[in-house]
Amino acid sequence: MGTFENIFGATRKSDSFASGERRLLWASLIGIIIAICIGLPMPANAAGNDGSAEKLRRLDIMLMVTGLRCRTTADNFTADYGDFTRHHLSELNEASNDLKTDLARRYGAKGANRALDRMSVVMANEYGGGHPWLTCAELKDVTRSLAKVQGRETLVEAAGQLLSRQPAPLLALASR
Repeated sequence: MGTFENIFGATRKSDSFASGERRLLWASLIGIIIAICIGLPMPANAAGNDGSAEKLRRLDIMLMVTGLRCRTTADNFTADYGDFTRHHLSELNEASNDLKTDLARRYGAKGANRALDRMSVVMANEYGGGHPWLTCAELKDVTRSLAKVQGRETLVEAAGQLLSRQPAPLLALASR
């Protein structure tokens, strides 16, 4: 943990303590994730639909959570996120309704609301530490571009690229 030691000037004793704390934290996080995942609904695309509703829901949550994370930086994009949600409100609401309908078929009305809530919390937690490969500045540019695109298909395509764990060779948000 040389980086830890160099940045924070930790001694060997505190370095080993920090290592033990990290192991405990990771073990706790893994336990929490397993507990949450046991109660999660099957992904939308596994249920027989194309998964576009889940992608749009995930895109919206990712932009919201990372926007909150970046709001105290020079690259605050909360206004751009507001433009995005206003411009695509019908697509986002349709996606949410599609997810609720799919979940209601599998879990009933009450179960669907609980499943959607759990799914949304897991999605939000996934981006609580930031986007895996985009900076606040890049997210600001992407959000501004997304607010201008037309149509659900274009949003779903962009979501597929933005939500991947690694960047696509070319992240293209064409003006459609």
